[in-house]
Amino acid sequence: SLMWNPGFDYLERVQARLYGWHRAFCIYSYHYRGTPQAPGLVLGLDRGGSCHGVCYRVAPDNVAAVTEYLWRREMLTHVYMPRRARAQLSAAPASKAAIGGAAMAVQTFVADPSHVQYTGRLDLDEAARIIASGHGEGGSNTDYLLNTVDHLDELGIADRPLHRLRRMVGNCSGS
Repeated sequence: SLMWNPGFDYLERVQARLYGWHRAFCIYSYHYRGTPQAPGLVLGLDRGGSCHGVCYRVAPDNVAAVTEYLWRREMLTHVYMPRRARAQLSAAPASKAAIGGAAMAVQTFVADPSHVQYTGRLDLDEAARIIASGHGEGGSNTDYLLNTVDHLDELGIADRPLHRLRRMVGNCSGS
């Protein structure tokens, strides 16, 4: 959700490919998209592969405030670990983006495989069942999936596994 709802001011947003990590529904959500009794699933960056997403550049005098905000938002249960990772940033040919086209170290949050909320690799049928029934303080788990897929599509970021999961969740919920 940081791609479509960052919650902080930024100077620039560019697409990027993150290396060494892939996007996966690998985190049980006990708060935002589920409860401890009926967990939902949220995305995390899991080891291996790569994925496309976005990077933000924030003003130097805002780094501390954004870091504090992200820590409160992403570290609620400490299922994520802050990490520096390598990303290849991109920009449209006509862009005057200050950071576009660069390869650089970026700050991110990755899934902690030793945490009780880490699911490991779930079968897609199981993930679809959990997402279709999940609901927490942040709303329905299905809405989280739909928003993510819609915003990836708007950015031109293809994610076939999430599209497949979207179809499967629709079948689970009867929509």
